[in-house]
Amino acid sequence: METIALATAFFGLAVWLYLIAFHGGFWRLTEQDRKFASDGAAAPKGASVVAIIPARDEEDVIAQCVSSLLAQKFWGRLEIVLVDDQSSDGTAETARSCAAGMGAADRLTILQSDGPAAGWTGKLAAMQLGFDHIRARDAQPDFVLFCDADIAFDPIALERLVAGALARGAVLASLMVQLRCESAAERWFVPAFVFFFQMLYPFARVNDPRSGVAAAAGGVMLARPEPLARAGGLAAIRSALIDDCALGALMKKQGPIWLGLTHSVHSLRPYPGYRDIERMVTRSAYAQLGFSPLRLLGALAGMAVVYLAPLLLVLFGETPAREAALVAYALMIQAYMPSLRFYGLSRWRALALPLVAACYTWFTIESALQHGRGKGGAWKGRYQAH
Repeated sequence: METIALATAFFGLAVWLYLIAFHGGFWRLTEQDRKFASDGAAAPKGASVVAIIPARDEEDVIAQCVSSLLAQKFWGRLEIVLVDDQSSDGTAETARSCAAGMGAADRLTILQSDGPAAGWTGKLAAMQLGFDHIRARDAQPDFVLFCDADIAFDPIALERLVAGALARGAVLASLMVQLRCESAAERWFVPAFVFFFQMLYPFARVNDPRSGVAAAAGGVMLARPEPLARAGGLAAIRSALIDDCALGALMKKQGPIWLGLTHSVHSLRPYPGYRDIERMVTRSAYAQLGFSPLRLLGALAGMAVVYLAPLLLVLFGETPAREAALVAYALMIQAYMPSLRFYGLSRWRALALPLVAACYTWFTIESALQHGRGKGGAWKGRYQAH
C-alpha cells in the first residue's frame, strides 16, 4: 500500500509539474481579447458583419442580446439574422419589437426553422439555415458572427474582435464569454469550468498555427464566410454535440484561428443551483470523450490521481508520499488562482479545487449514464447525443 501511495503521489506531482511548465501556460490566462486587439484598434469603415443567432425559447433574454448587438460602436455595417428554432414562446416577437424600438427594424431578419433534419443537432441546423440565407445573397459580408441568444455585448466588443481578426488574418476568432458568477453554485463551479476547458484546449496552442490543437467557444464565433464554405459549411460537423470545438477544428484547416477570454461579453444564463450546473456539464461531458467507455475510465482515473489523490495523501498519507502530494497540491492551488482572480473571487477557494473536481467527475459519470438511457445531450426537450 505504501508503494502504491508513493507512486501515486509522485505521478500526480509529475503531472502538475508538466501542466505548470509545459502545457501551453493555460493556467496564466494570457489569451484575452484586450490583447487580441489593442484599445483604439478599429475595423475599416466598410467592414460588414452579419450576426446569426440560433434561438429556441429565449424570450427572457433575446431582447438584451439583440439590443446589445444593435448598440455596438462599430465602424462597419452590422445586421442580425435570428433563426427561431421552433420556439414555443415569444422569442421572435420580442426580438422584432426590440429592433423596432431602437429604430433598427431594417437590420433584423427573422427566419423560422422547422427543426433539425435527421443527423443534425438543433443548434447547428439553425446556424446553417442562417448561413444559407447569407450565402444566397449577391454581396457577402466580411464576417459571419455566430452568437448565442443568451449573451450580451459591451459596446466595444465587436469592433475589437473584428479589428483583431483582420490584423491577424484569422479565419475564425472566438471568445469564451464571461459566465455568470453570482450564485453560490456559480462561484464554486464556473471558474473551474473555465479552468478545465483551458486545460483541455490550451488557448495559446489553439492560437498557434503550428499546433494541432483546435477549439472555439460557442457563445461568440466570428468566421470568414468563404473559408467556412470551402470547408463544407456547418454540414461538415452537422452531428457534433460540442459544435464549437468541432468548428474550431474545421476552420483551423483553412487558416489561423484565435480563441480567448473576455470581460466584454457576458452570459445572461443563470445557474442558481448545483443541479443547474450539473445539467450544463452532463449535456456534453461524455461527448467530449467520444462516447467511449475506455476513455471514460481513463478520465475518471486521471481525475482521481491528479486532483483527489494529492489532497487525500496530504491528509492521510505518510512520508515521503505526503510531502510529494503536498507539493502537487500546492502547484494545483497556484495554477487555479488566476481563474479565481479573473472572476473576482477570493484565492482561498483554490483549496477546494479537489472537491470541485470530484463533482465534475460525477457529472461525467452521470453524462455517460444519461447517454446509456438514450437521454444524452438534453437541451430544451431534445436529446441529441449519438
